[in-house]
Amino acid sequence: MLNISPNSISGKFDISQYGSFKKVAAKPYNRNFAKMLIGLMLLIIIMMFVPWTQNISGYGYVTSLRPDQRPQTVHSVIGGRIESWYVQEGDFVHRGDTILYVSEIKDAYFDPQLLERAGQQIKAKELSQRSYQEKVKALDKQVSALEEMKALKLEQARNKLLQARLKVTADSIEYVAANTNFSIADRQLTRMVQLYEEGLKSLTDLESRTLKLQENQAKLIAYESKWLSSRNELINARLEISTIENDFRDKLAKANSDRYSALSGQYDSEAEVTKLENQYANYSVRQGMYFITAPQDGYITQAIQAGIGESIKEGTPIVSIMPARYDLAVEMYIEPMDLPLINKGQEVRFTFDGWPAIVFSGWPNTSYGTFGGIVVAIDNFTNSNGQYRMLVAADSTDTPWPEALRIGSGAFGQALLNDVPIGYELWRQINGFPPDYYKVENGVDSKSKKE
Repeated sequence: MLNISPNSISGKFDISQYGSFKKVAAKPYNRNFAKMLIGLMLLIIIMMFVPWTQNISGYGYVTSLRPDQRPQTVHSVIGGRIESWYVQEGDFVHRGDTILYVSEIKDAYFDPQLLERAGQQIKAKELSQRSYQEKVKALDKQVSALEEMKALKLEQARNKLLQARLKVTADSIEYVAANTNFSIADRQLTRMVQLYEEGLKSLTDLESRTLKLQENQAKLIAYESKWLSSRNELINARLEISTIENDFRDKLAKANSDRYSALSGQYDSEAEVTKLENQYANYSVRQGMYFITAPQDGYITQAIQAGIGESIKEGTPIVSIMPARYDLAVEMYIEPMDLPLINKGQEVRFTFDGWPAIVFSGWPNTSYGTFGGIVVAIDNFTNSNGQYRMLVAADSTDTPWPEALRIGSGAFGQALLNDVPIGYELWRQINGFPPDYYKVENGVDSKSKKE
């Protein structure tokens, strides 16, 4: 009996006469149940002190650690029409192997002798450029000749000016001398007239003095005319110098103008030659783009464009290639509230799709089929789903990742945090507190507690 009431019937009745009382009283269920409850409580108390590894879990997929090792699509740089394929899906190609050949669809490049004609245009422009160069040289020589001639003419004119100055000086001296002689003859005639009137000189002497005065007067007029003529010659010499300078200034200006025009034509020809050479190089490179080649070693996974004769535009994806060599990593997504708990160098445990695993989230050392990883990058912005992406590479000190693992496979990761007792973890979960975390400093895990 349960003996709930203080009024016991034990000893008042013969319970052996009743089958139910006999069976219940015969076995000590109450004692075993009490022992079981006590043992369970002890087990729970002990479990409260068992270490538990806090973790943050998230889903992701396998990718490559380096961007150039991830699956990529090969695009057509130019528009064209597919003429022939040289690969099929699943083929392994080396870098530079031809994938397909496209033909031209733009009428500007239909000419089969396009490069040859472009080369001829370049040669013609180069000849034009050389002609302008020769013209510039000829004009340079013409300018030099004009400058030399100008210098000689100016020197000749200056010498003539100097001669004119000397002649003016000489003629002025002669004029002064003639003027002096005329004054003397005039005074002598005056005295001769007085003497003649006094009867001291004859009429012949008077006439002789008069004639001499007239001769001196004629010489005076002649020398004056000669002096004035010399002065005119001096003015003409000065005017000739100015005329020479103006004349050669006009000639040099015209020659320099022609020279600058030739230089302008030369520079235009050089620009045209450069433009045609650039166009020739573009034509040459474009013809090399008719054969679309593999950018790196890898496998042809999918032919996006198909058929023969199909037209494609610039930048159209043609095939997708999976690189042959790649370093695996996992893109894992976490919630914003868990972002402060993640640091570079932190350890993460993964289970991959297709590989069996027995996982104990709180005891990673007892889990089976998990693989280690190290956080190498964390995004600073969320994706369209409001989650943060982090990139996790394989841990070189842990079990190597499966060789058959391929990019795109699913992965479930658990970022390992601090080790705490199970009791503490239950108390944290009930109260909704964040987990403890540790920071990685210089490659060594240093545990830190939240204040």
